[in-house]
Amino acid sequence: MRTYFCVYLGATFLALLTTPVVARIGRAMRILDAPDARKVHSSPTPRIGGLAIALPAIAMSISVLVLDNVIGQAFRLVRTHAIVLLATGVFVFVVGLVDDVRGLSARTKLLGQALAAAVVCGFGIRIGSVTVGQWFSLDFGWWAWPITMLWIIGITNAVNLIDGLDGLAAGISAVVCGVIAIFAIYTGQPVMAVLVLALLGSLSGFLIFNFHPAKTFMGDCGSMFLGFVIATASVMCALKSATLAGLALPFLALGVPIFDAFFSILRRIVQRRSIFAPDRGHIHHRLLAGGLRQRRAVILMYVVTLIAGGLGTFMMVARGRDALVVFGCVFVLLVLVFRAAGAIGLGGSIAALRRNLAVAREAGQEKRHLEEAQLRLCGATTLDAWWQSMCATAEKMGFASLSVSVVYPEGPTRRLFWRPGPPGPPASRGVIHLVGTLPDDPPGLSVRIEADIPVDGSLESAGRRAALFGRLIDEQSLNELAPGQRAA
Repeated sequence: MRTYFCVYLGATFLALLTTPVVARIGRAMRILDAPDARKVHSSPTPRIGGLAIALPAIAMSISVLVLDNVIGQAFRLVRTHAIVLLATGVFVFVVGLVDDVRGLSARTKLLGQALAAAVVCGFGIRIGSVTVGQWFSLDFGWWAWPITMLWIIGITNAVNLIDGLDGLAAGISAVVCGVIAIFAIYTGQPVMAVLVLALLGSLSGFLIFNFHPAKTFMGDCGSMFLGFVIATASVMCALKSATLAGLALPFLALGVPIFDAFFSILRRIVQRRSIFAPDRGHIHHRLLAGGLRQRRAVILMYVVTLIAGGLGTFMMVARGRDALVVFGCVFVLLVLVFRAAGAIGLGGSIAALRRNLAVAREAGQEKRHLEEAQLRLCGATTLDAWWQSMCATAEKMGFASLSVSVVYPEGPTRRLFWRPGPPGPPASRGVIHLVGTLPDDPPGLSVRIEADIPVDGSLESAGRRAALFGRLIDEQSLNELAPGQRAA
């Protein structure tokens, strides 16, 4: 136990020394997180504090390799896996640091995380199987690769997304590290205990400067490093203990960031936005909107994480059905917390998903109408045939009227007008009036097209039909008709 205490206290001391230095470097190099509409801080703050988390944790972990005791020997026996974890963690840290300094796209960061996760899997750190008491043992086979990569990438981004208030991600990660350390010591995994205790010590020292009002932020370099190392360490713990608790316990301890990430993705899908798009719908934003101040909101999330992780530790001694009961109870507790915070709107989400499916079906049908019109117009060799094709397209797309005026260089103007059969009721939300001309007309020839598109359903649907019809107009030219047939 002395080694464990030394690792933790050493990492804490190093973090206390390095965090102010890193903050000064961030200010000197102007690597600052500026306030904006999505963020809650009010002044530019250094955002490379992750250096003060990663460096002490790595330094104290590596120092254990030279110890001449049982823990040092155990560390040397699995040094390949430990070095792979730290090396890939450093790689993810560098990706995050580049994003903090220069900026990277979300897809580029995701690619870096996937590459690091693939390397981890390649060295045998994979979720190979899960055993639930004496009921059954599930062997994942080749599915171990995608499952492990999804777990690592998911946890990495969950910790990154929860980093929205002073001290929130650091405090939650510290609780998770403590839970994993207890599990590692209980199951006889000293190497994992050393790694997470070193990370816990770094977070303890860093939190003194990161708690509200924060003097420095961990940035993407810190949150991505934290999430990646925690996720990979939990997989390594699961390798030694294939019981349900090996993964379920870290899952419950990470419940707040995991649920927040899941509902954030669901919310953006429902809103038909990119899953990488920022918003102010995270649970901490909800708590602030509900009237809580930063400190109280953060402390509340600490308490929820402590309760979830604390109750989850009973899974270490529970067997079979009891372990499932513990998991189910904590899972329901987390759902209720998010429901109370207003982060879950199941009924509204289902209705929005149905509406999105209906919009997608409409869009598909309208695109098919466009493709049919393009095919018909390809076979039009006279102005009358071209006009008939345009009228058929307008009817398919539900237009209220369509008119064309053809002005010839010499001769009278020809006007064509179409309206559907019996006029229906007026559009409930108005009409979009579309006016355009055919491109590349012969010299002196002018073709003007006007269309009325009723807004019966959504304005989006009417606008999309107008855009598709506009595309059809842009693609057409009377140049393709034979000269003697244009005036037919």
